[in-house]
Amino acid sequence: MHASTRQTRILAYLNGAGEVDVLALAAEFGVSTMTIRRDLDALASAGRAVRTHGGAALAGRVVFDFQFLRRTEDQAAAKVAIAAVAAGLVQDGQSVLLDSGTTTLALARALRDKRRLTVITTSLPIASELQYCATIELVLLGGMLRRESPDLIGPMTETNLETLRADIAFVGADAVGPDGAVYNRSLAVARMLGRMTAAARQVYVVADHTKLGQTALARFGHVTRWNGLITDLAPAALGASLRRAGVNLLAASSVRKTTAKHKE
Repeated sequence: MHASTRQTRILAYLNGAGEVDVLALAAEFGVSTMTIRRDLDALASAGRAVRTHGGAALAGRVVFDFQFLRRTEDQAAAKVAIAAVAAGLVQDGQSVLLDSGTTTLALARALRDKRRLTVITTSLPIASELQYCATIELVLLGGMLRRESPDLIGPMTETNLETLRADIAFVGADAVGPDGAVYNRSLAVARMLGRMTAAARQVYVVADHTKLGQTALARFGHVTRWNGLITDLAPAALGASLRRAGVNLLAASSVRKTTAKHKE
């Protein structure tokens, strides 16, 4: 099990019980107590837990919605691979827009080693992830807190986005059609994502293969008008369909040596 997945599950235990024990967690996950201590130290460094004698307790900061935490486990390895490719497209000193998905959360973690970045986001988990990163200036866009997800939307968010011009944006999607159309299940989120993509010089969609070949309620853009789609290995026929439609398809398994296409 990957460390990030294990730490997400530890957070879920913390949210339910308020406190966890090193020995019990080591037995639960079948790893050494040293591994669990490193996990707890990482959660404490991120402000998500407070270390105690023999374990950890829940920090008094934002506790994220269980559904969101569970989504971080879905296709976790693919999200990490996609995040690594996306991070490779970001240069030190750039301004970066990140939406509120679990793939962009993985990307936020991959950006921690960058220098002089300005990261602009609507995501409370991303804000928490980068809050204490000394090399990154963090801008949390204002707005209304969604009840079903720890992120911000609404007229205030959209107005703030209209005043910005970032170097690069990474947005997730609930679905990407075979023609490259990009969808979200929420009309309000789709509207905000449309504003976000308009506020960046380069735009990339980050989505694992389970989102491809699908549709959802609200279309907010089309990958052919942006710089590319970063995904893990897609079925051959679907990948061919996306390329025929004009999508710049960046496969997480092989794109690291390619050169990004720039949007004018």
